[in-house]
Amino acid sequence: MEIVTKEEFLQEKIKYFRLISQGAVFIYPTDTIYGIGCDATSEKAVQRIREIKQRGSMPFSVIAPSRRWVLENCQLSLEGEKWLERLPGPYTLIFRLKNKSAVAAAVNLGGNTLGIRIPEHWVRGVVAELDFPVVSTSANVTSEPYMTSTEDLDDSVRQKVDFIVYEGEKQGRPSTIVKLFEKEVEVVER
Repeated sequence: MEIVTKEEFLQEKIKYFRLISQGAVFIYPTDTIYGIGCDATSEKAVQRIREIKQRGSMPFSVIAPSRRWVLENCQLSLEGEKWLERLPGPYTLIFRLKNKSAVAAAVNLGGNTLGIRIPEHWVRGVVAELDFPVVSTSANVTSEPYMTSTEDLDDSVRQKVDFIVYEGEKQGRPSTIVKLFEKEVEVVER
């Protein structure tokens, strides 16, 4: 496992893009906290994250490569479209999924909804370039404190990821969840 800076990652992005495309699991910064991710279309890579986080029953969210991808793969109400306009930002918008093959079944456990992030952060440009969704979940063992720096990263997580993109300590907290798949919009602060 290696730790790289943003500059090192971007300088060697072809190498890292290849690793991600081949199933690498990695930790990356966002506008809120550090996330752990992989190619969200790779069943095997998503299962690795489930094992690392010890999370069998809750769905994961994804960073979408673009708003267009969201519109093509999710059902949006008028209210959902308004919330989508707020992205990029510190929100996870949960929509009804209309294209179940858009992500591996292990992402949302075969369910009919999907959490979408487009962070206000340079990492969104990376996902746009990859042109596929990337799993977006906190870099921690489920129910343990989330990662804000390499010092507080659980060793069991650190040992099982392929690389970490590190840009210093984060002062954020997890994104706000907005449930947009039922008649009433529900906002969940975390």
